[in-house]
Amino acid sequence: MITLNGRFLTQGLTGVQRYAREMAAALDGLAARGEAPALRLLAPPGAEGLAAYPHLAPRHVGRRGGQLWEQLELPRAAEGLLLGLGNTGPLLARRQAVVIHDAGVFDTPGSYSWKFRLWYRLLQRGLVARGARILSVSHFSAGRIAHHLGLDPTRIGVTWEGGEHILRAPADPGVLARHGLAPGGYALVVGTGAAHKNLAALAHARAALAGAGAVLAVAGAKDAAVFRGEGRPPEEVRALGRVSDAELRALYENALCLLFPSLYEGFGLPPVEAMWCGCPVIAAPMGAVPEVCGEAALWFDPARPESLGEAVARLAAEPARREGLIAAGRARAALFSWDAAARRLLEFLAA
Repeated sequence: MITLNGRFLTQGLTGVQRYAREMAAALDGLAARGEAPALRLLAPPGAEGLAAYPHLAPRHVGRRGGQLWEQLELPRAAEGLLLGLGNTGPLLARRQAVVIHDAGVFDTPGSYSWKFRLWYRLLQRGLVARGARILSVSHFSAGRIAHHLGLDPTRIGVTWEGGEHILRAPADPGVLARHGLAPGGYALVVGTGAAHKNLAALAHARAALAGAGAVLAVAGAKDAAVFRGEGRPPEEVRALGRVSDAELRALYENALCLLFPSLYEGFGLPPVEAMWCGCPVIAAPMGAVPEVCGEAALWFDPARPESLGEAVARLAAEPARREGLIAAGRARAALFSWDAAARRLLEFLAA
């Protein structure tokens, strides 16, 4: 019996929660086909979306929510191996496996509040001390987690992630008209304003984009504040805010490229989504991004930020290079599916 920690169903949708939801759905699919051991999903009271996982025998347990539910009520209700898909788990669980997505609280402390850093550092060290099995989403993350938590990196199972979820909803091209974007007339950015996302480097792409008659479209960041200064964002930056999957798919499919300047990533989901949608990727070769993109991205040097603008100009001026990146990206994306990730997860748990 494997019990899934369903706390992710009460949390906002970031990359970690995307992983948890898609992995739970993939496990549900395997269970429906009789290709998985007995699985069940336990969630806090008030959690929504349980009906999406009918083959995981989902149910609400306990009376509390948040960390109190996870630390005190979940371990009492869990049977067999407890599986946490989102960085955390109860210290009182007897048998447990936890997917830790990155070592950001150790490696990029400036991206988090001191309370968040302290709690995650204490909790993850405590999980290791209590004998929890640790998994991660990339070999890069496994190495960094091992370094900080005193583990053998070869003992950390790596599942990778998927990206085909972005094709599930029909594209909503109306998002372009709503924001004054033309097909091929913008470079897309997907990410928050966290320090390690390095959105400040995007200023070096604006001139190159302007020369190609294109603008920056920033999805996810609340208001592209990195470009705001004391007033409004400049006209060549379109702040899109949070977008739906249907809108995001349309944005990928119509973009000149995805710009991904992040200096630290435990995996890097936007490049995979972009490659699934036929959107070429320009990225910094940092964190797990080279592991994920392989030869299917155009790289720039984050130590020389102007190289981002140079890469954009090169891509805009060379249609054959762009088409080559699209083809390489589609081939690379095929390595990253949620079904394959779920199968790898079960293999590690059975070992």
